[in-house]
Amino acid sequence: MSTALFTDHYELTMVDAARASKRADRQAVFEVFSRSLPDRRPYGVVAGTGRLIEAIAQFRFHQNELEFLSRHCIVSDDTLEWLANYRFGGDITGYREGDIYFPGSPILQVEGTFAEAVLLETLILSVLNYDCAVATAASRMVQAAGTRTLIEMGARRAHESAAVAAARAAYLAGFAATSNLHAGERYDIPTKGTAAHSFTLVHDSEEEAFRAQIATMGPNTTLLIDTYDMRKGVERAIAIAGTSLGAVRIDSGDLPVVVSQVRAHLDQLGAQQTKIVVTNDLNEHTIAGLRGAPVDVFGVGTSVVTGSGYPAAGLVYKLVSRMDDNGQWLDVAKKSFHKTNPGGKKRAFRTFRKGRAHEEVLTVGQGNPPEGAGELSEHFMLGGISQSSLSPAETLARAREHHLATIATLPDTAFSLSPGDPALPVRLVGEE
Repeated sequence: MSTALFTDHYELTMVDAARASKRADRQAVFEVFSRSLPDRRPYGVVAGTGRLIEAIAQFRFHQNELEFLSRHCIVSDDTLEWLANYRFGGDITGYREGDIYFPGSPILQVEGTFAEAVLLETLILSVLNYDCAVATAASRMVQAAGTRTLIEMGARRAHESAAVAAARAAYLAGFAATSNLHAGERYDIPTKGTAAHSFTLVHDSEEEAFRAQIATMGPNTTLLIDTYDMRKGVERAIAIAGTSLGAVRIDSGDLPVVVSQVRAHLDQLGAQQTKIVVTNDLNEHTIAGLRGAPVDVFGVGTSVVTGSGYPAAGLVYKLVSRMDDNGQWLDVAKKSFHKTNPGGKKRAFRTFRKGRAHEEVLTVGQGNPPEGAGELSEHFMLGGISQSSLSPAETLARAREHHLATIATLPDTAFSLSPGDPALPVRLVGEE
């Protein structure tokens, strides 16, 4: 499937006009970064890069796309012919997927001709803004949960394609499983599922429903116990499944109180190994509020697929450098009120002290990084060719591993759920 029309009209306008002005073939560098983090969160999580590189490889104008552009007179015939042969042939570098970013971090750089690079703006931002938002929210939930398991269950609260992307981003950030089977199939994410209240209600009694589920799934299944009376639900569950019942799920009530009551009741009945799964509109704050409760598994839906109130990460795509007619590179930057950014192609480094991340350093021009700082970017595409031979599942597994390793290096202030300053300062070196 072509991704060429996952874009905005104005990008085609710019290409058409730039070709007319003979500036379309100027070499250019675009950078993706955020000016601030949503809700003054202490860090953001880079996610979606693997999906993006796949999408760019499919960015082709086939007959259907060309006919649409022609029918609606969106570009000139000359540019239409140029688009028929379009294939991104530049370089893409950026932070490793799963890494951490802060305001100003150049998480992705796209270098090529102005025309070929500007066409990718909307596709890049639509993928990264959503995936980074979900991964950041999911990472905060993972930190709030501590050692407890999290399952992503938000497919019914998002567009069907976004739901798959959200499951991928949540797993990258440390969730253990998803309820989304398409995400499980494509990315090899473990899938989990229990049962809804409708399953209990379609039977003549809660007992009949529990017996049917146990007969089909075995005693290691999870029974939903709050359709009617929760205390009686616990008793029926253990009476039918025995003390080896895998888990019970709670989807309502004053959770800190209810969870403790259910745990005590299960223990009293001899089901000390039966786990408690909690759902019911959870987010990082409610999860943190349950730290002292005997919850084993959190199922998170709406909050994670909507970025916990911030479904876009606030990333922008800006031209920072271009070549002039003499072959010299010029630093360029937007200078609008409240929307300024430093020009020039940047290199990103991170410094450490005693094993903990200390500072993000961006160099531009002749700026030199601090001694011993580690460079953050890697090559994703060179000359339009992907630099990875990994499968989608392998790419995700690598990003998940990198995130878990990176998050462990952050200072303790990074895990505050209150609005505040970025966990690491970002310093620019070499700006004129």
